[in-house]
Amino acid sequence: MTIADWCLLGAVLLYLLTVAPVKALNYRTFDNSRPRDPSFYGAPLKGRALGAHLNGIETYPFFATAVILAEFRAAPQPLIDELSIGFLVLRFAYVLAYLGNRSTLRTILWNVAFLANLAIFLLPAVGDYPWMPRFL
Repeated sequence: MTIADWCLLGAVLLYLLTVAPVKALNYRTFDNSRPRDPSFYGAPLKGRALGAHLNGIETYPFFATAVILAEFRAAPQPLIDELSIGFLVLRFAYVLAYLGNRSTLRTILWNVAFLANLAIFLLPAVGDYPWMPRFL
């Protein structure tokens, strides 16, 4: 497995671990028979954790598709790996910014992560040129 493949797993774990601690730390008020009860997520931090979790679910399909397509089309694996690590680091920072209620920083991080993801997707079209910068 490549580093980018492990980053796919890391992205899933990141969005799962974004909301799981909120549920675990509030086990007395969390009703597992109603896991999507809006009243549970009424507190600001809980709501932000849910928002970050849902955004992680929303961004994952494009990330997974981009990595798989780039690897299938034999794009340069080191670049796929570097961009995938960059995407995962940016998504982690995004979650922290979301939980910390830093909306401007959160938006910037989301956009830069999207650009990293777009770069992975476009790698097969660009090829391995010596002028292409290494991101990490």
